[in-house]
Amino acid sequence: MAELDFILRGVNLPDGRQQQDVAVQGGRIVHIGPQLAVAAAREIAAHGKLLSTPFVDAHFHMDATLSLGLPRLNQSGTLLEGIALWGELKPHLTEEAIISRALEYCDWAVARGVLAIRSHVDVCDSRLLAVRALLEVKRRVAPYLHLELVAFPQDGVLRSPGALAQLEQALDLGVEVVGGIPHFERTMADGAESVRLLCELAAARGLRVDMHCDESDDPHSRHVETLAYHAQRLGLQGRVAASHLTSMHSMDNYYVSKLLPLMAEAGLAAIANPLINITLQGRHDSYPKRRGMTRVPELLAAGVPVAFGHDCVMDPWYSFGSADMLEVAQMGLHVAQMTSQQGISDCFAAVTSRPAQILGLDWGLREGAPASMVLLDAANCAEAIRLRAARLAVWKDGVLLAEQPPQSVRLHLPGRPAQTELRLQRAL
Repeated sequence: MAELDFILRGVNLPDGRQQQDVAVQGGRIVHIGPQLAVAAAREIAAHGKLLSTPFVDAHFHMDATLSLGLPRLNQSGTLLEGIALWGELKPHLTEEAIISRALEYCDWAVARGVLAIRSHVDVCDSRLLAVRALLEVKRRVAPYLHLELVAFPQDGVLRSPGALAQLEQALDLGVEVVGGIPHFERTMADGAESVRLLCELAAARGLRVDMHCDESDDPHSRHVETLAYHAQRLGLQGRVAASHLTSMHSMDNYYVSKLLPLMAEAGLAAIANPLINITLQGRHDSYPKRRGMTRVPELLAAGVPVAFGHDCVMDPWYSFGSADMLEVAQMGLHVAQMTSQQGISDCFAAVTSRPAQILGLDWGLREGAPASMVLLDAANCAEAIRLRAARLAVWKDGVLLAEQPPQSVRLHLPGRPAQTELRLQRAL
């Protein structure tokens, strides 16, 4: 047998297994189990820390990231002002600036254990400047980060002149996924027609679909129903994701009871964006204010896989963020009231294994899988989310990409021993 790359001793796993040893050889996991009777020149004592597959951001806008304040700030905090701001900024964008900001963000992401990002890229620009910039970013980060691009007609594929041709050109250049924004078209009928056109385009090209769908407080915005219909009609089951779905927050319960089985039958996945959904939605409400995030527990119960995305970081729509998918999971857990042990596990899966499945990534903590892993300064998923635990080590195919010391605080308290070190761990 060839020499092992390394062995991790005594890790805990998200499925509840404890004190497991994980052996890596040739960039893959070759053994996993309690107290493996194998040896390696390099052994790492994990002491019951949580080992996870990498974090995956299933919904992001990398062309706009880190552009906060350009050309001005979003004063209303609404989705529509954010879109208007992006429209003001687009004529002044340069390929070099987009590349520089995106590469900086990718560094942030890898440092926090994010090794896959699905980013929507605006095609409503005849220059396709953002498309070309992010294709170059994709090329540069490929050795350490899976970057998947969605051709996204931000201003509406029917509403924006030339958008459909530009979207097809983006696909010809190498963008992998077909996107859309039916609720931003001029009419509900145009929105439904855009869903049909885009799904047929994806089917003809053998591509996946990820559509901004019903990102609205309007309970009558029901384009996801149309998306489910065309996914099933065209045989796209398992290849279509509906992102945001915030209108579902406000829909009539009877209608939702019909909608959820339709989505499951069509093999749709759902991608919620907790930080953004609760920030942009409900802006026209007085009190009580709707928070807008889609019905995550109900979707899961119906058999619809749900992932969480970060969506935005320091851009026209959102002033905060740091590429931390545990922050996203923590917000999703609170807003969806998923505080049971199963709910906590589901929220952790929504930023790790489930988005990997939606993107078609062959990741997992099993023998034969790529040794792409994150060691967290926590004993289990609940503690990882509670503390937004430090990423002690991040590996891609067995290669160490990032490491961080454990979280601790040194206290100097009157009447207490000097320099008492405080650890915040207290696992359930």
